[in-house]
Amino acid sequence: MTEIIPFLYCLTPLLTTTTLRQLQHVVFALLCIPNQATMLGLSRWTEGGGSYRTLQRFYQTSLAWPELHWKLVKTHLLGSSGPYLLAGDEVVISKSGDKTHGVGSFYSSLAKRPIQSVSFLTLSLIDVETRQSYPLQTEQLLPKSAQPDLPEAPPKRGPGRPKGRKNYEKPDPTLSPLMQTLQAMLTSTTERIGGQLEIKHVVLDGKFGNYPGTWTVRDADLHIISKMRADAALLYPYEGPKPNRGPTPRYGEALDDTQLPDTMRVSTKATDTHRVETYHLHLYHRDYPDMLNVALVVKTRLRGNQRRHVILFSTDLELSAAQIVDYYALRFQIEFNFRDAKQHWGLEDFMNVTSRAVTNAANLAFFMVNLAAILRRQSATDDLSVRDLKAAFRAQRYLSETIKLLPHPLDAALVSRIRRRLTRFGAIRPPNDNVSAA
Repeated sequence: MTEIIPFLYCLTPLLTTTTLRQLQHVVFALLCIPNQATMLGLSRWTEGGGSYRTLQRFYQTSLAWPELHWKLVKTHLLGSSGPYLLAGDEVVISKSGDKTHGVGSFYSSLAKRPIQSVSFLTLSLIDVETRQSYPLQTEQLLPKSAQPDLPEAPPKRGPGRPKGRKNYEKPDPTLSPLMQTLQAMLTSTTERIGGQLEIKHVVLDGKFGNYPGTWTVRDADLHIISKMRADAALLYPYEGPKPNRGPTPRYGEALDDTQLPDTMRVSTKATDTHRVETYHLHLYHRDYPDMLNVALVVKTRLRGNQRRHVILFSTDLELSAAQIVDYYALRFQIEFNFRDAKQHWGLEDFMNVTSRAVTNAANLAFFMVNLAAILRRQSATDDLSVRDLKAAFRAQRYLSETIKLLPHPLDAALVSRIRRRLTRFGAIRPPNDNVSAA
C-alpha cells in the first residue's frame, strides 16, 4: 500500500487523518480485487486496519468529492499546455430491487430501452493534447417519480408583435431537472477551477443539443459543442437588398442538405467504399437567438450513392470546422471513463442503498479512474493497461501474505522474480521474467 500513499498526500488538506487512512485501504483493495468490488469483497483484500467496519464508516462519511477530484487531477495529471475542454454525459447502471437511493426507470443506450437502474451525470476535463479525459464531478439523477413538478409554461401569446414592443427577446427556457443539475455542475466547476485553467468549451452529446442545453452552457459563460438532429431546420443569413420599409430580415433561405454550396466544403476524404465531405457554415435556427457555427459532415456510400449527414454546431463562431469535429470526437473519451469505472472500479457492482453511500461509491469509482491514470503514467511500461496494473498489485498482495509465513526472509532479487511471475496471472501484457531485479 505504500506505493499509493505519495499520490494521495495532496488530499491531506481536504481529509481528516482517519478518512485519509480509510481511503488508502479502500484504494489498495480496489487495485487488488479481481471480482465484484462490494464492501465485503474489498474488506477481504485490505491490509491490517482495513476491516469491513472500517469500510462501512468510510462509505457513510460525507466527502467533498468535487474538490478531491480536482485536487488529484491538478496535482498529478495537468502537464500539457492545453487547450482543455469540459465534457458531460449521463451514465446508467442497472440495479435490481427498490431499496437503492434514486433507483428508477432510466433509458439505457446499451439496452436500447428504459431499465431499472440508477443514473449519474458526470462532468470530465479533456486534455486535447494528450486526448485523455479526467472525471471532475458526478451527481446522481433522480427518476421522474421523485422529481418535483416543473412550473407550468406561460400561455403562448398571439401572433404579431405585442403593442409597444420594438423588438423581441427570446425568453429564458424552463429547465428540466437534468438541465438544472448540469447548470449547477458547470457553475461550481468553473468557480472551483477559477483562473487555474482556461476553459472555453463544453462538449455534450445530442441529448443536450437543443436550446435549453445551449442556454445552460452560455449561462455559465462557456460555449457549447454538440450535435443537432439530422432534420434540423437551419437557415442562411439574409443577403438580399434592404426592404424599402421595415427592418432588414434576419433569415434567408432554408438550408437544403442535398444542395450544399461547393464554396463551403473545407475537406474531402475518400476510401474504396465511402466519401466523407465536411462543410463549414454560419447559420441560424429559429429556436436559437444567435448565429450558430455549423460543421456539416456528409458521408456518401459510393456503391448505391447512399447518403447521410451529421450536423455539429457550436456557439463559438471562431472555431473552424476541423476543430468542431475534432472536439466533438474527443467527447467519446468520457465513455472510456464509464467503461473503466464499471469494469474495474465498482460502479457496476456496488450494493450500497443509502444516499450518501451511493454517492461515495459512484465518486470513488471515478476517483479510481484518475488514480489509475496517474499510476499508469508513472509506470516504465508505455502500454500498461488497467488489468496489468491490477495484476501487479494483486501479485504484491499475494506475495506479502506469503512472505509472512516464511521462517526466514528472502533475497530481494528472488522476491522481485516471484512478484514478476505472479504478475503474469491476470495480466494482458505480462512483464518479462528475464529482466533483472534492478
